[in-house]
Amino acid sequence: MINVKIFTFNPLQENTYILYSDDLECIIIDPGCYFDPEREKLKDFIQKTGLTPILLVNTHCHLDHVFGNKFIKETYNLDLYIHQGEQVVLEHAPTSGLMWNMPFDNYEGPIHYLVPGEVIRLGQESLDILFTPGHSPASVSFYAQESGFVIAGDVLFRESIGRTDLPGGSPDVLLKSIMEQLYVLPDETVVYSGHGVPTKIGHEKKHNPYVRA
Repeated sequence: MINVKIFTFNPLQENTYILYSDDLECIIIDPGCYFDPEREKLKDFIQKTGLTPILLVNTHCHLDHVFGNKFIKETYNLDLYIHQGEQVVLEHAPTSGLMWNMPFDNYEGPIHYLVPGEVIRLGQESLDILFTPGHSPASVSFYAQESGFVIAGDVLFRESIGRTDLPGGSPDVLLKSIMEQLYVLPDETVVYSGHGVPTKIGHEKKHNPYVRA
């Protein structure tokens, strides 16, 4: 079973995820830790739980999801994994930070590309990489079939969807991603979003006013 730990960080209230297996290896997804106490909170949890970080990934590269990339790299010597189509968004993130009055130092180091259709291994289980653009040019989601959840970034929220007015966004593409990549998952699948509380696929198919099955 994959365990899920959620932190809500930075002024934009972004959800940072640590996924960890029974053998205590962990994946860090979208580290949004902006302030030093947030970074220490993340680090303390990893240390006190006895975890070994093995992978750093971003669902997409808007500024609130990448604030902590550099910190994770420096602390755990992990390279960054993103979809290739998100690299331009990552490069623009510090400029966006200045616009939001939240300057930060961007990740510096090797970048590896996630390939939709492939899987990420964590312990005895795997995460399927789903291509879910629309909120951003090349956002990806991570589906853990055996544990029954999906990390959806800012694609799908509880009774809402991601905004599409940022560069590279598209309402038509976003709805297509939700219908073809997320709504095909079992109804009991838990959706962990980039902001807000978890939901389930079945609930969204019935109650989401923006996209109903």
